[in-house]
Formats: sequence, C-alpha cells, structure tokens
Amino acid sequence: MHMAAALVLSLLLLAGCGDTLWSGLLPEHLLSEQEEPEPAGPALRLTLRGRTHHAALLQAAGDRRLWRTAGNLVVETDGGRVVATSGFGEVLAATRFDGPDPLAAPAALLDRPAIARRLVDLMDEDRAVEGMRFGIPVECRLSAQPAEEAGLLQVEEACRAEGAGRFTNRFRVQADSGAVLQAEQWIGPGLPLLAVEFPGP
Repeated sequence: MHMAAALVLSLLLLAGCGDTLWSGLLPEHLLSEQEEPEPAGPALRLTLRGRTHHAALLQAAGDRRLWRTAGNLVVETDGGRVVATSGFGEVLAATRFDGPDPLAAPAALLDRPAIARRLVDLMDEDRAVEGMRFGIPVECRLSAQPAEEAGLLQVEEACRAEGAGRFTNRFRVQADSGAVLQAEQWIGPGLPLLAVEFPGP
C-alpha cells in the first residue's frame, strides 16, 4: 500500500504542474524483470542502462504524447523532447520553456546556433517532499550539422543545469520536416542519458 500511495501522490503532483497529460493515469505495478512485449501500435523504443523498453502510446494532445511500457515506465514527450518521466528511479516531473523550443525548427540551427532556457522540476525516487526540487534553471546552446545520411540533421544541445552539472542531448532529425527520429536526452542528475527511438509516420 505504501508504494501505491506514493505512485498516486506523484501523479497528483504532476497533474498540478500546469499543462500536462498525467492526470488520471495510475500505474499498476513497479518495474517487472520479465521481457516486455513490443506493442502493436505506435511505440517509443527506450534504452537506459543497457535495457530496452517499448512504450505504447496512451494519450495525445497536440504535440504532447503520453507513453507507458508494460513495466510501467512512463514518458511524456512534447514533439521530440522528453518533458516528464515516472518509474526511472529519479523523476523529471515537469519541463517549462522560457520562449519557443529551438528544437522545433532544427534547420535554422545550421546557420545560427540558438540559446534556450527552461525550468525543470525533479523528485527523488521515494517522492518525499524534502526531495522535491522545483524551478531548476537549465541553460542550453543548440547547434546542428548535416548527418552522414542524406536528408538528416544531427542536433547537439549542450546544457548546464543549476546544481545538477553539465550534459549534452543529441537529436537525429529529418531536415525537411524537423521530425525527431532518435535522441539521447537527460532526464535527471542521477541517471544516464535516456536513448529514445521515435515511431515512424
């Protein structure tokens, strides 16, 4: 019951963090060690610490998508960016950009790198109130170059998070549409980068 209560509390907190899709989603269990089946419909391919998970699409609202694995890892994406997580040991509770996200127009980054600022909310694994950190500034510089494959761009986002160190996100995107195909993204100071493979159109 203690773990179920913690999961419910975390989702209620996420629902209160502004525009979010988390409201009403109740994970059933903790991570399972069993092999996860690949969903039949649209799915993200997530890799963390050498283990791959397939996250099925649960809900969509505009560019925002909510995905969940059979083992109840949950990811919220906004376009090609992971903006919230649950079940990863350390929780990225919310992401808020100060202005437009330059990743939305990656071709423009070929000629002129861009600076972006966002605020993130983090929670410890146990969701204890004392472990909640709100409004952490993340300052980033984004640049792009052509990838080896024709029609693709490689976007790098070098960031510094206050109190959480430096990291570099990497995105492989379609040059014409700007759609993110693959990414490696920071989801918290205590975790390695999360590798994400997005479903095709």
